Amino acid sequence: MSTALFSKVFSKAVLAALAAAGCLLAGPAAAQTAPSPVQLSGTLAKARETGSITIGYRQSSIPFSYLSARGEPIGYSIDLCKLLVDAIGEEVGKTIAIKWVPVTSESRIGAVASGQVDLECGSTTNNLERQKQVAFSPTMFVSGTKLMVKKGSAIKAFRDLAGKRVVVTAGTTNEKTLRDLNQKFALNINLMVAPDHAASFDLLAKGQADAFATDDVLLYGLLAQNKAQADYTVIGEFLSYDPYGIMYRKGDPQLATLINDSFHRLAEDREIERRYQRWFLQRLPSGVSMDLPMSAQLETLIQTMVARTE
Repeated sequence: MSTALFSKVFSKAVLAALAAAGCLLAGPAAAQTAPSPVQLSGTLAKARETGSITIGYRQSSIPFSYLSARGEPIGYSIDLCKLLVDAIGEEVGKTIAIKWVPVTSESRIGAVASGQVDLECGSTTNNLERQKQVAFSPTMFVSGTKLMVKKGSAIKAFRDLAGKRVVVTAGTTNEKTLRDLNQKFALNINLMVAPDHAASFDLLAKGQADAFATDDVLLYGLLAQNKAQADYTVIGEFLSYDPYGIMYRKGDPQLATLINDSFHRLAEDREIERRYQRWFLQRLPSGVSMDLPMSAQLETLIQTMVARTE
């Protein structure tokens, strides 16, 4: 065999070996058979087209979602949602701006279901009834209904509410919890409904309500924000179990996958723990700390998310 022929045969053999090992760039023919990129749909397609995501925020759900002294949405839920927006930007290949829309306990589910907001970042309980209308992220917090009263009050437990004025916030699971307790134990409660948590607290502060019933963490947050620990106390056993999640529209599988995967990464990187410490164990912008360690239930849920990524 001539030297030239040997070189030609050897070169073909080397090229074939490299191609088999995947070390060569695909040529035109290979490029034609490569799978096409995934077509974006739902919220991700909207984000790529408009360059923005609309977030529904709460104005007084401390420390999850509320307004700073400068009128900007801040809090634990807001932090997590901003991280989700970053993940959406990476997925669609462009920087995504945030449009902020205020929502209330009553309006939040409708705002998500109708498409007025893409993500609801507040203090919303994930339950089966709500899952009929909207979808939820993995659990980011675990709370439960308790009572706030003025110090020195004769109310020590829910049975002491018989004949008393109790305020709840409209559209919350706490409202249903109190109505169910009232009916089951024939307490004859005078149930008052306020539009938001700040208004509920105001009724208690003015003496127009004897107790304020909502999730315990929100009660502690209001006490910290108003520096009112010396005047009010949170009492009683848990009257309900409330796992919080970020709300988004049903029927959006690409967004659902992105949110679930993002939460698993945030758990594995311990970013959820760092954000928790920022809002529950360090000083709030008001200068007061809630000093609320992470519950055993939430620790377990985060470890479960970590295990799923391993």
